[in-house]
Amino acid sequence: MTHALLHPFSLPAMAEEDFVDIVRGEGSLVFDADGKDYVDGMANLWLCQVGHGRAEIVDAVTTQMHQIEAYNTFAPFTNGPAARVAEMIVERSPHPDGRTFLGCSGSEAVDTALKLARLLQQRRGTEGRQVVIKRTNGYHGTNFGGTSAQGIAPNREGWGDLVPHFLEVPHDDLEAVASIFADHGERIAAVLTEPVQGAGGVFPPVDGYLQGLRRLCDDNGALLIFDEVICGFGRTGEWFGAQTFDVAPDMITFAKGVTSGYLPLSGVIVSRSLCEELEEPGFLLRTGYTYSGHQASCAAGIANLQIMTDEGLDRRANHVGEKLREGLSALQADGLIESWRGMGAVYAAELGRDSIPVRNDILEGGVIVRPIGTCLAICPPLVITDEEVGRIIDTMASALR
Repeated sequence: MTHALLHPFSLPAMAEEDFVDIVRGEGSLVFDADGKDYVDGMANLWLCQVGHGRAEIVDAVTTQMHQIEAYNTFAPFTNGPAARVAEMIVERSPHPDGRTFLGCSGSEAVDTALKLARLLQQRRGTEGRQVVIKRTNGYHGTNFGGTSAQGIAPNREGWGDLVPHFLEVPHDDLEAVASIFADHGERIAAVLTEPVQGAGGVFPPVDGYLQGLRRLCDDNGALLIFDEVICGFGRTGEWFGAQTFDVAPDMITFAKGVTSGYLPLSGVIVSRSLCEELEEPGFLLRTGYTYSGHQASCAAGIANLQIMTDEGLDRRANHVGEKLREGLSALQADGLIESWRGMGAVYAAELGRDSIPVRNDILEGGVIVRPIGTCLAICPPLVITDEEVGRIIDTMASALR
């Protein structure tokens, strides 16, 4: 029978008892209600960098909640955990002298960045600049702004009219972006892109693409926004994809890995030059969320970032990726997959056919991966062992055979 819980990205007619009930986690393993263990090949949902069951984060949150669980940061209020996590985030980013706006979800972060891009253009006196260029395969959350910015067509359908002024380009066609700038340059507020496209199928950029976007934005008075909800916090082998690709955007959205999912936290990193425009005397920033700067969430972020720093997890993605590439290359050599793509510690195995039945067999075998169209996404915790990577590959091989 159906249940009171309406699941996201799921069939509403699916019975509650047909879902896998995950009750416990330890490192890169999760356990269901029957005690079966699974290798978490998706780090929950592209996010659990430090692995499950880290007592340091639980203790930090508990300590904070014994003091106060949450209080808003609207003027005139602030709190130490929010100020500290914001500082830790910018210190690790390409904008160490920038500032961090906090929210709860990646969707909130994206919508905030879109609002800020338009706001800044308005304040510059270029009110006509409202168009945002987006890429096919891009995933930017499911609020109205992020839904409108989707480059995944099925996610945009069925909601009625969306937010206007978005123009989509083929995901790796820099000439198409240049052409839109040539035709609509005076109207473009920003370009929105993931450094590595994640939920759209794991597509790293072609060589020079992100650099080309930076150049086009600079030449045309537009802002460059990197959506690093998946890429941020070590997934690409450095703290941010912006550093991996050596391109500094004007804003970076983040969520997921900032707390490894222990509590919801997200935000927007804003460059120093944009901050200076917002810091003009008398200007009031009229956006924010009840939970912007939620103390307990920020305590989780501080503890998570400290673990990542102490254990060098921002760089460990390179080792994890090496082991995954070896395994995926073997699957391809054996003819079990058509190809693979990815970088750092995020990959997709291309099957060339519907991936859901294969995912189901892999899940039955005790490994969690994510089906996206004709591919399977793999994005494990950065603490995953070589043996656990081997288990992912072996279980995939058995299911594919």
